[in-house]
Amino acid sequence: MTTETPRWITSSYSDNGGNCIEVATNLVASRGVVPVRDSKNPNGPVLDLPAHTFTAFVAEVKTGQFGTV
Repeated sequence: MTTETPRWITSSYSDNGGNCIEVATNLVASRGVVPVRDSKNPNGPVLDLPAHTFTAFVAEVKTGQFGTV
């Protein structure tokens, strides 16, 4: 059992008034997940996405699959 804790990071592009998420990519190798949380609520819920799902999501965002926000 691993006791590694998430090391949270926010994108350098996240200078939009606080509407950001944080991710912890350091758990991919040990647990196979990318935890995601709301940067405004660091003690709130965390969504553990399988690494392949997170990678697919990022790829689709980059290609515009979700339109613009």
